[in-house]
Amino acid sequence: MRHVVLFHSVYGLRPAVRAAADRLRAAGHQVSTPDLYGVPAADTVEEGFALLDKVGQEVVLDRARQALTDLPPETVLAGFSMGAGVAGALLAERPDAGGLLLLHGTGGAPDAVRSGLPVQLHLAHPDPYDTPDEVDEWQQAMTDAGADLTVFRYPGVGHLFTDPEAGEYSPAASAATWPRVLAFLAAP
Repeated sequence: MRHVVLFHSVYGLRPAVRAAADRLRAAGHQVSTPDLYGVPAADTVEEGFALLDKVGQEVVLDRARQALTDLPPETVLAGFSMGAGVAGALLAERPDAGGLLLLHGTGGAPDAVRSGLPVQLHLAHPDPYDTPDEVDEWQQAMTDAGADLTVFRYPGVGHLFTDPEAGEYSPAASAATWPRVLAFLAAP
């Protein structure tokens, strides 16, 4: 059993995030899904970016930090898209994190990685927010820093391919993602 904090995408705390948390809970994990905006989720990505601008990146990061206050140091940091970036940004402050689980976006700076840190990335290929060259550079830097990194790229799907409410939802790619996530969380 792992403690996992699962940060939402730029849309906000949508049903897909809650469903993912329920899936992880059903596998025996304790999962927190903080609302980093404090307002209802957006319906479009443009509205989501407007919410992020209104709330502010620093407030989002402060709320993410607050969500971690009572969680054990070995909590797995996880996130969807923007939330992957939030999880990665907090890695430097959580050196004992049990892992970094990145869905739909890269996150984490190589200088925050401890040797052997489990990191798993699930990303569309190509992805509109992380170009293949950027992902390759990030992957090399994380590996060079000592991360135990596994990258899964899903060809021909859209950015939020695990979100049934998103226009780019891919049932096949989503079905491939979740067993890999569960195996990642089950690893010692």
